[in-house]
Amino acid sequence: MKRQRIQAGTVVKIPLGDGTHTYGRLLVKPYVEVYDSVTREEITDLESIVAKPVLFTVSVFDHAITKGRWPIVSKLPYDEETAELPLQFLQDVADPRRCRLIDAWGNITPASIEECAGLERAAVWEPEHVEDRIRDHYAGRPNTWFESLKLKEVK
Repeated sequence: MKRQRIQAGTVVKIPLGDGTHTYGRLLVKPYVEVYDSVTREEITDLESIVAKPVLFTVSVFDHAITKGRWPIVSKLPYDEETAELPLQFLQDVADPRRCRLIDAWGNITPASIEECAGLERAAVWEPEHVEDRIRDHYAGRPNTWFESLKLKEVK
C-alpha cells in the first residue's frame, strides 16, 4: 500500500466500519480536527466539510494516514503560523492536584484543576480509538478511551 504524505490542511475520510464515515482535517502535526458529521455519501465540497462543527481535536498517530487507514480526500490551505489550536492538559499521576497546560508547540505552563476542566488530556490517539470515540458519540454512550483520559478529580 502506498504511504500517504501528512500535510497541514489535508482533509481525510475516517471510515467507521459500518458503511458510514466522517471527515477530519490535519492541523499542526499531529493534531486532527474531527467534524461532527456522519454520512454514507461522499462529500466532494471540501468547504462544506470544514464548515461543519468540530466534534473534537486530538493528536493521532501518523500511521492513520501514512498507512492509508484514513484516506486523503484533498487539501485546503492551512496556515500553521496563525493556527489556534485548543490547549490540552497534563496531570501528575502521583499528585493529581498538579496540572499543567500544553499548547500545540509544546509550551507548558502551570495550571489549576479548574483551568484544565473541559480540556482534552495531552495524549496521542490510535486511529481505531478515535473511530471508537466517534461511533460512541453517535450511539450516545460513553467512550472507554475518552473516559480513561479525563481529568482526575481531586478530593
